[in-house]
Amino acid sequence: MEQKYTDQMIKRFMKYVSFDTQSSEESETFPSTMKQKELGKVLAEELKALKLQDVEMDEWGYVTATLPANTDKKVPVIGLISHMDTSPEVSGAHVKPVIHKNYQGGDIPLPGDPAQVIRFSDTPDLKNQIGCDIITTDGTTLLGADNKAGIAEIFTAVQVLIDHPDIKHGKIRVAVTPDEEVGRGTEHFDVKKFGADYAYTIDGETAGEIENETFCADSVVITIHGINMHPGYAKGKLVNGIKVGAEIIAGLPKDNLSPETTEKRDGYVHPHAIQGGVETTTVKFLIRDFTVEGLREKEDLLKEISETVLKKFSGATMDFNVQESYRNMRYKLDEDPKVVEFALEAVKRSGLEPHLNIIRGGTDGSKLSYEGLLTPNIFTGGHNFHSKLEWVSIQDMEKAVETIVNLVRIWEERG
Repeated sequence: MEQKYTDQMIKRFMKYVSFDTQSSEESETFPSTMKQKELGKVLAEELKALKLQDVEMDEWGYVTATLPANTDKKVPVIGLISHMDTSPEVSGAHVKPVIHKNYQGGDIPLPGDPAQVIRFSDTPDLKNQIGCDIITTDGTTLLGADNKAGIAEIFTAVQVLIDHPDIKHGKIRVAVTPDEEVGRGTEHFDVKKFGADYAYTIDGETAGEIENETFCADSVVITIHGINMHPGYAKGKLVNGIKVGAEIIAGLPKDNLSPETTEKRDGYVHPHAIQGGVETTTVKFLIRDFTVEGLREKEDLLKEISETVLKKFSGATMDFNVQESYRNMRYKLDEDPKVVEFALEAVKRSGLEPHLNIIRGGTDGSKLSYEGLLTPNIFTGGHNFHSKLEWVSIQDMEKAVETIVNLVRIWEERG
């Protein structure tokens, strides 16, 4: 990639991370934090400056724009999507990015907090970064590469396409969404209005990776109804809902089926909230697996454990409610394999070894795929997301830009 585009990409990224766009899980508004719209306004103006068409930020904070086709071929409309919010888990305010030029291996201490060190021994991907330029935070906040690196890469790729009309492409739709980190990124996203035939989120991690699978996800809410009595006169009468809930949790497997004991394709049953009192106690669980069948097995196991515990507490009753969250996007992506195949070819043309990976979580692309817009995920080059140890390689960001450019070219050639 030409140096001027690298410089533009870095400048964009540094500007974007200066905006605090942290979303909130507690908020009932949309977007969950209005400060996301401050960056949204800047992004819309930047897209206008690039002379894209149909630029707007709607009432919900979605920023969208169109790069018209420059080919006479009939080519599917391709969407490029990133998100503007950062994780609620770590502060995104007053980010101070640091560029570590020509990394030569070893640990990377972060200057703002001596306790924050990106350790080479704990970070396998650093072995591929010798000689590269790595951007980190100063250790006091997250960096925001998730997903502001994706925004910078999409906008830079668009700039490359505008400056090089010899690179033929069909119509491209760009979108930057709010609230992805709190699972609401597509809540008000109008797929029909967006008008893409296929799309890609630029929101992955390691260079070369294309992600075509997510968890299948459900939530289970167990509401336990105990019997409350004055504790001084409660013998043989009081049934403590808190103790019932605690025993259900204690009945879960100790060495498997939990987030802290699983990896790769293993699913889990995760109690993540408990509240209430003696008379009514609610326990909330996240259920995850890569197949619907595995999801059902885990829900059946949890129900069996709960019913067994309940038998020990005479008079207690239970409501067991399963709520569907999202499904593995591979079920949909496999219906039209070229959407992933073209992405893998684009990675290969950028000089990287392409490989498929899974997401141990969800993505906007999963929900969009089930709304009829097939949307696999492309790498950004970022690592350690949602952490003060977050980092991104400038050279890997360059490869992401090249991959996007190659991708739209392939769709023009073969779509």
